[in-house]
Amino acid sequence: MRAFTYERARSPLAAAAAVAGKRGARFIAGGTNLLDLMKLEIETPTHLVDVQDIGLDRIEPTDGGGLRIGTLVTNTALAADPRVRRDYGVLTRAIVAGASGQLRNKATVGGNLLQRTRCPYFYDTNQACNKRKPGSGCAAIGGVNRLLGVIGTSDACIATNPGDMAVALRLLDASVETVDGQGKTRTMPIAEFHRLPGDTPHVETALQPGELITAVTLPRPLGGRHLYHKVRDRASYAFAIVSVAAVIQPDGSGRAAFGGVAPRPWRVEAAEAAMRDGAAAVAAQVFAGARPTHENAFKVPLAERTLAGVMAEARAENRA
Repeated sequence: MRAFTYERARSPLAAAAAVAGKRGARFIAGGTNLLDLMKLEIETPTHLVDVQDIGLDRIEPTDGGGLRIGTLVTNTALAADPRVRRDYGVLTRAIVAGASGQLRNKATVGGNLLQRTRCPYFYDTNQACNKRKPGSGCAAIGGVNRLLGVIGTSDACIATNPGDMAVALRLLDASVETVDGQGKTRTMPIAEFHRLPGDTPHVETALQPGELITAVTLPRPLGGRHLYHKVRDRASYAFAIVSVAAVIQPDGSGRAAFGGVAPRPWRVEAAEAAMRDGAAAVAAQVFAGARPTHENAFKVPLAERTLAGVMAEARAENRA
């Protein structure tokens, strides 16, 4: 790990100003992803701004009937909150499906949204990776890519977003609140937060340099059955091969978002009009334009079967 300097911010504005004002500075909270990347010299920040004391660690109701979740709320606290368990059950299920209890105790909401891909070529500094070193190429294309993306990818990168929580937040139409170093705030739909790789896979989010996530806001609850199915190579502590977050209403209508298949949580709202027609009808639209490799083409039918399982479970629960 390379040498770096460190400071502890006392407010969101001070934190944002500190990072915006110093080249090579980065925010750190739980550090569950960043510290690993620093040890491997994939991330080499020259200055760390600790945001653990800036006070954004509460879950509060909004005037619109939703919830505002501070960026420093831990994954454990968010999943266990009675309001989340009751009204946004898909979020609790997605969080519990990810990582270990120890990691969830440290990982924060903001940090979880910013976690970087687990593509093996990104983690191997001897391999070409446009996400790690822009312009160097993508060794995953033509390499071992069974776990990588099938849609939303580009000729520069086929890495996937590794998140579980983010898939549920995309399903729920969450919004992300931020502040920059000048104190300017903004709110963006989570659908606009993660960027597709295009020719710039190293630019992973819509955040500007020094912009700090302050909160994630959930709209009014959707009702219905909330489900999260995660298909992985082993029963625990593994990233998704395919995951499906869904809210299914008693009449069979609903929403679905997919993880493990794209550079960002993947949802096609237009396809949800076909929910009553079955998983095949939805998947045909969701994965229209997919570009799988010969190693990961199985992900497309697997995603359809996983959605079918979610829909069958919802029907059984609605009959019970």
